[in-house]
Amino acid sequence: MEQNRPILLFDSGVGGLSVLAALRELMPDAPLIYAADQAGLPYGNKSEAQITARVAGLLGRMCERYDPRLACIACNTASTIALGMVRDVLEIPIVGTVPAIKPAAAMTKTGVIGLLGTEATIRQAYVDNLVAEFAADKHLLRHAAPGLVEAAEAKLRGEKVDEAAIAQAANALCAMEHGIGIDTVVLACTHFPLLKDELVQAFGPGVQFVDGAAGIARRIQHLTEDQAFSGEFESRAITTGELADLEAPAPAFAKLGITKLEKF
Repeated sequence: MEQNRPILLFDSGVGGLSVLAALRELMPDAPLIYAADQAGLPYGNKSEAQITARVAGLLGRMCERYDPRLACIACNTASTIALGMVRDVLEIPIVGTVPAIKPAAAMTKTGVIGLLGTEATIRQAYVDNLVAEFAADKHLLRHAAPGLVEAAEAKLRGEKVDEAAIAQAANALCAMEHGIGIDTVVLACTHFPLLKDELVQAFGPGVQFVDGAAGIARRIQHLTEDQAFSGEFESRAITTGELADLEAPAPAFAKLGITKLEKF
């Protein structure tokens, strides 16, 4: 395998920076491409057919252009819907992102778990199956919080965070039956960990948060542990939107070793 073949991280926007940060901690020298489908954002209000076609089509084209050694779908919505299709059509390892229900079930003391995700994610049978396998004896309460996606994107642009959207998400979960007992919240969207400080304040003391970023990074590291990396490839962020869409979060990318920005 060529040493400068990159790892491709794909997300609907810049929420996958939470995964990128975890991966950089384990693999600081790995060649990376961060791909943001900002022209297709948001995914949460799209149909399953729309998401599957878009994600599979874009990843196919990106793999043809960049020849990655591995691709990670750093998006819960895209993974729970399109992961199987993508694995069928691409001939490289594909790492998905799924709601961290298994670790949440192990962490909770009260047995009441909240789950925040997009509308598309929380309705998936994939989530039902995770609950049945790992949290059948728990109360798992789901809430669609699409406003948190934009809040996270705004935060990375250096804009004021919509505190009302965060408060609404917290209040909606806590108002559900058994909601007063929530002690663990699954952040089932890679955007949401970017708002962890705001969510901690909104939920108050005694609530812990869990997401899949660290686990995804460990999986990528495992799949590439016997592979060599070269410093010749310049890691970059690409967008399907306008190049200006990447300029505001550019400082966040720079902190993670990515300064080259391109339009796909």
